[in-house]
Amino acid sequence: MSHRDSPALLYEMLRSFASLARTLNLSQTVSDLKSTRQTVRRHIALLEEYKGSPLFTLENRSYKLTETGRNSLREAEELIARGEAWLHNESKHINDLYYLGLQLGPVPYYLQQHPLTAIWDKGSDLLKFGFHAWARSEGDLESESFSLLRPYLMVFRFNDENGDWICTEVGEKSSFATWFGWEKYRSSVGKGVGSLPGGPGFANLLAQPFHDISTTRSIRLDHIHTRIAHGPDDQLTPISYQRLAMACRFADGEFALATLIDRTRNVEINDLPDDVRCSMPEELTMRVVPPEL
Repeated sequence: MSHRDSPALLYEMLRSFASLARTLNLSQTVSDLKSTRQTVRRHIALLEEYKGSPLFTLENRSYKLTETGRNSLREAEELIARGEAWLHNESKHINDLYYLGLQLGPVPYYLQQHPLTAIWDKGSDLLKFGFHAWARSEGDLESESFSLLRPYLMVFRFNDENGDWICTEVGEKSSFATWFGWEKYRSSVGKGVGSLPGGPGFANLLAQPFHDISTTRSIRLDHIHTRIAHGPDDQLTPISYQRLAMACRFADGEFALATLIDRTRNVEINDLPDDVRCSMPEELTMRVVPPEL
């Protein structure tokens, strides 16, 4: 079929596919979507016809994803989440750069991508130091040029099996470590970002900057405001920060994604009121004086 002949029910077809791909159970999918078996089957058949390849195999009444199905799932979930966010004016582009503004239950999540020149115009000494270290190291995590930066980083590896970003390293001086404390930061290695609130679709949406870096093998700057559990009572606390996401390499040559976060009220996010932007307690801001390279 021609790409110009796209079905009017594409959104519903994607929902059927994503649900069945996660449950691998037709009855459960029908119940979750409040649909019918015939409708879900028809949606899957149409998608397979358009894509020219089966998405599932059915053996002994048990569904299994094909390679095409596995490779299609994350993007399908992201398209669904993007469609919902776009419909509610939560996802857009400002000056051709990514913007996201969500309310996930009691947790707001605002993200606005900024041009890299904003590192020099609005960035902190820590982010400037991080950019220089990344450039000098040429993305090699084991480089001597990167050694002074690593205590401030979180490092992730993409897991192809479950489509999630897995934390492999948390620096003892990183924003994560100084926010949560040593017990939580030491136990975070090996955990993925797919457990974010809002389900796998929104997890993929929130991880979009990571996927962007993975694809472009580059670096990007985001300003973010949200609320995160903090303190012994895990009280939801406002947090604002600037984040550099950097394409790097592990010692084995595999792709690594390193994030450098500076907690600061100096964030610029469209439609975010000043009182919200500045609601993070002053004592939780980071005032890092980085070492000399």
